[in-house]
Amino acid sequence: MIEDIAKNLHEVLDTLPEGVRLVAVSKFHPEEYIEAAYQEGQRIFGESHEQEIARKVEALPKDIEWHFIGHLQTNKVKYIAPYISMIDAVDSLKLLKEIDKQAAKHNRTIECLLELHIAEEETKYGLTLDACRQLLESGEWRQLKHVHIAGLMMMASNVDDKEQIASEFDTAWKFFDEVKAKYFADDPGFKERSWGMSHDYQIAVEHGSTMVRVGTKIFGPRVY
Repeated sequence: MIEDIAKNLHEVLDTLPEGVRLVAVSKFHPEEYIEAAYQEGQRIFGESHEQEIARKVEALPKDIEWHFIGHLQTNKVKYIAPYISMIDAVDSLKLLKEIDKQAAKHNRTIECLLELHIAEEETKYGLTLDACRQLLESGEWRQLKHVHIAGLMMMASNVDDKEQIASEFDTAWKFFDEVKAKYFADDPGFKERSWGMSHDYQIAVEHGSTMVRVGTKIFGPRVY
């Protein structure tokens, strides 16, 4: 499998337009897989379990940019606050405040993406568009000095209907433009539209994505 990683990685990278970054989803994959992708120049990796990521941070090169991509519980924030570069799925003001509190202890600012719930599946986490508007309208996030809201993230419905998937991405893109104009017009750092995974990232880049999360297509089936 190791010898396939370089080929798989470049196959994905070759399909990404300029300005679209790849988060290589490395959760449940061994360190040597990450090392193989790192040797090919990949620097952003996505993890979703605090114990696994802590082990990997210790073992792997220090210039890796680690993203926490799963649903994050507030009581787990303190474990990842010393080193995480971006938390990709913030779905409440409470979580945002906890990230700010823990980042302050390490004198760091942590980049965050607000997660939207647009897909029709109940299993997905995230803020509805109205809940996201309310969070931003309240203005409390402006007082937080150790988090920076860098954009939005969402997952499309896990269906074969490409038109539905594209429509959900377009909904997120339109909403991004709305909140960018209303709340972040003066913040060039609010720029990420993070959608698209192994099965739909090519649709995502056609519909506004600036950051895709691809794992299986690079690393193969997960090693549990």
